[in-house]
Amino acid sequence: MIAPLRAARPRTGAKLSGMSERIPDPARPHPTGPARPRTVLLRGGEVHSPADPFATAMVVEGDRIAWVGEEGAADSFADGVDEVVRLDGALVTPAFTDAHVHTTATGLALTGLDLSGAGTLTDALARIRAYAAAREADRILLGHGWDASAWPEGRPPSRAELDAATGGRPLYLTRVDVHSAVVTTALLDLVPGVRELAGFRADAPLTGDAHHAVRQAAYATVTPAQRAEAQAAALARAASLGIGSIHECAGPDISGEDDFTALLALAREGNGPRVVGYWAELITSAKDAERIREIGAIGAAGDLFADGSLGSHTAHLHAPYTDAGHTGAGHLDAEAVAVHVAACTEAGLQAGFHAIGDAALTGVVDGVRAAAERIGLDRIRAARHRVEHAEMLTEQTIAGFADLALTASVQPAFDAAWGGAEGMYAARLGADRARTLNPYAALLKAGVPLALGSDSPVTPLDPWGTVRAAVFHRTRAHGISARAAFTAHTRGGWRAIGRDDAGVLVPGAPADYAVWRTGELLVQAPDERVERWSTDPRSGTPGLPDLTPGNDLPVCLRTVVGGRTVFGPPNE
Repeated sequence: MIAPLRAARPRTGAKLSGMSERIPDPARPHPTGPARPRTVLLRGGEVHSPADPFATAMVVEGDRIAWVGEEGAADSFADGVDEVVRLDGALVTPAFTDAHVHTTATGLALTGLDLSGAGTLTDALARIRAYAAAREADRILLGHGWDASAWPEGRPPSRAELDAATGGRPLYLTRVDVHSAVVTTALLDLVPGVRELAGFRADAPLTGDAHHAVRQAAYATVTPAQRAEAQAAALARAASLGIGSIHECAGPDISGEDDFTALLALAREGNGPRVVGYWAELITSAKDAERIREIGAIGAAGDLFADGSLGSHTAHLHAPYTDAGHTGAGHLDAEAVAVHVAACTEAGLQAGFHAIGDAALTGVVDGVRAAAERIGLDRIRAARHRVEHAEMLTEQTIAGFADLALTASVQPAFDAAWGGAEGMYAARLGADRARTLNPYAALLKAGVPLALGSDSPVTPLDPWGTVRAAVFHRTRAHGISARAAFTAHTRGGWRAIGRDDAGVLVPGAPADYAVWRTGELLVQAPDERVERWSTDPRSGTPGLPDLTPGNDLPVCLRTVVGGRTVFGPPNE
C-alpha cells in the first residue's frame, strides 16, 4: 500500500510566484561599504534534510545553509532575514549533480537537429531534409540521436540517402551513443585520408579513428557564437531541471580545448549550474599533469576511452557479440592504465576511464591495481579515481572497484532505454549476458560509491527520471532504493570530486538546492521489492516523491546555486 508520509499540507498546487516577501533591513550596509551575506528564510514546505526528517523550513545565509528545522522555530528568524519564501507545501531538496555531461553537444542537440524522437528511418530522413532546407547558411550540418536498433527498418541511413536528403551538403550525424556517426560524401571529401583510417567503412557508420577525424572537421566549423549559444542552452536546461552541478567530460577526441575553456569561463559567471571539468588525455609525467590543471580540469578522466559502446559494437568484450563476429576493440591495456593512474595520483589529480565492456573493465581494474602496487594502495584509494559507465561488471571487477575505492559514474537511463528482454543489450549480447548489466545493487552492497548522470546528449538531462530508472531497473535484482539513488544523484556527485560537505541540506553545506512541486512524500521500506513503500514517519527518514512508473515526476520551481537563483523567481 502507498500512502503519504505526511498529509497535513496540500502539495500539488505549490508554486513560487508571488511567494516571496522582501523584509526591510535598515541595518543593511551602504552599497559602497562591505556587504553582508543576504539571508533567506524558506518556510511552509518540506525540506529534505538528514539533520531533521520533519523539517519544514530552512535559512540560507550567503552561499551556505545556516539552519534547518520545523515551522514553529522559523518565527524566530523571520524578522532578521532579507527575504521570506513561502513554499506553500513545496519540497526543497539538494540540487542534483549530473556526473557525466557533454555540454556543447547537449546544447547543439537542443538548438539543432535532434533525431532522438525519430521513430523510423523514413521519419529521420524527413527531419534531415527539413533541417537542411532551414539551415542554408551552415557550412556543415550537425545532428545527433539516431538509433537504428529502435527503427522497424533495422538499419541506419545509407550515404546515398543522406546525400539526397541534404542536397549533397556536408552532414555529420552521430548515433545516440556518440560512438559512431553517419556522414555524407561531401563531408568525407573535406577530410583528407579519412577513407584509409581505422573505422572507415564504405557505406556504414564510421567508428574509431575515422569517426574522430570527421567529428573534428565537423565541430571545427562551429563558430564561437554558435558554441556559446549551445552551452548557454544546455546550462539553462540543466538549471530548469533542478541540476546545480554538472561534470563536463571533455577531451581532445571529444570537443577541443577552446570548447572546454569557454564552458568553464561561462560557468564562472555564476548564472547557471556549477561546471566541474574533466579532460580525457593520458598523462605520464608531472609536466603532463600540470597542463591538465592549466586548462582548468580537476582530473585526467571522464571519457578517456578504454573502449567504445555496445550500440556501436565497439565496447571491448571477453566473448564475441551475439549479433557480430568480434569482441569490439580495446584502446588501453593494463600497463597504460597503470602508468596514467600512477602519474595522476602522484600529481594530486583524479584519473578515470570510459569503460563499458567486461574486457575493458578487467583491463582498467588490473591497471589500477598495478598502480597501487607501485605507489601504494592507500594513495590510490584517497584519490577517488573514477570509471564512467561501468556496465558489464563481474563479481571480480566489482570487488576490484571496492578494494581500490573507484567511483562508478553510471547512467541508469541506459538501462531504461536499452535493457530488458527485447532491448538493444539483449540483441547485442544475448539475454543471459544482458541481464548482468548495470548491477547497481551489487555495487552498493560491495561498498562502491555511485555517482549518477545522463551522458547527455546520449540520454536527456532528467534527474528524477534517472532516479526512477535506478529504482525500477529492468533487471529487478539490480534496482536500488529511492533513497540510495537520490543520494547518488545529489551527494554522490560531490563525493566523486572529493567533497564530502556538499549535496545535502545541513548547516554549513553549500546553498545548492531546488524547490519542487510534487505529490505526497513516501519512505521506501527496507524490502527487496523496490516498489514497496513504508508510510511510517517514525522511520526518521526524510520522504521522497513517489517515483512509481506512470506517476508524474516532480516539477522544478526554483534552482539555487551558491545562494544565487539560477532558475525561477530571482532573489535580489
